[in-house]
Order: sequence, then C-alpha cells, then structure tokens
Amino acid sequence: MSVSNPGYAGAWFIFLAFALAPVSFADPPEGWAFLSYDEASEIALEQDKRMFVYFGRYGCPTCERVNRESFVDDRVDAKYKNNYVLAYVDSESGERLRLPTGERVTEMELGIRHDVVGTPTFFFMEPDGTTILKIAGYVSAGQLLGLDLFVDGEHYKTRTLAEFVADES
Repeated sequence: MSVSNPGYAGAWFIFLAFALAPVSFADPPEGWAFLSYDEASEIALEQDKRMFVYFGRYGCPTCERVNRESFVDDRVDAKYKNNYVLAYVDSESGERLRLPTGERVTEMELGIRHDVVGTPTFFFMEPDGTTILKIAGYVSAGQLLGLDLFVDGEHYKTRTLAEFVADES
C-alpha cells in the first residue's frame, strides 16, 4: 500500500477533507433568539409562557425561503419574540438534549417523537410541552401572524384552526 500512487493519494486526500470538515447544522432565521429545545422548555416552564418550536434542517430550501421571506417581517418578529419562547431543532442532528422529564434524546429523536416527516415544521406548545398546533411546510408572514392570533388569543381552546380561519374570512 503506497501513497505514492497519485490516484490513491488523491482519494485519500478527498476522504480526509470530508472526514475532517466541520459538521454543518441547519440555521434558524438570522437575528432571531432561538434557543435549544431543552433551554426553551426550561424557560417556558419558569415563565409560564408558550413555546414556538421550529424544526428545520441544513440544506432545506423551504426553510431558507421561510427564513428569507417570512421571518424578516417586523410584525412577525415583534409578535413571536414577545409571545413565545423560541426553540429551534435541527431535525437531522445527533446533538443531545434533556427533556423536562430528565430523559436525554437527540434532536433527530425529538423530531421522530413529534412525527416531523418534513421541514420546516412548526409547533406551538404549552409551557409543559403539550402540542397546541403543528404546521408543516411553507408559511408566509401573514400566515404566521394569523397563527399567532389563533394561539395567543387562545382561540384553539374553543375551536379548530379551520373554524377560526372560516370565521375570520
């Protein structure tokens, strides 16, 4: 086995370059104070505040579109930062976190438990982690504002999202 063979050396170099490359993670929207799920869960319980959880992943074109088009709206920024504890979960990450129960899981396992089959997927949750609403796919700034009105106004306690939308139309 000799590394003097240029073909072998080239392959070895490429292998090392990929093996030693930094791991890429999905990014939450720029300028937003998204926390890890475990940090956000702890704060939500302490402050008795609902959570907004964003499941994304590196290379997700729809996540990038939502970040670029919807999360840049100043009205969305103000409402969500005021009304929720924000959590971001990389649905493909092996990063470990601790659930409020003390159990340790990876971000990927958390996504599986919440039936996240595609990204982006958004959850509105009670401070104890109970799901209020799950929305998958692209959402516009206007839709994010409507979802905030539904959740923050506690309309979810008396009707479905579809009923709320029909009543608001």
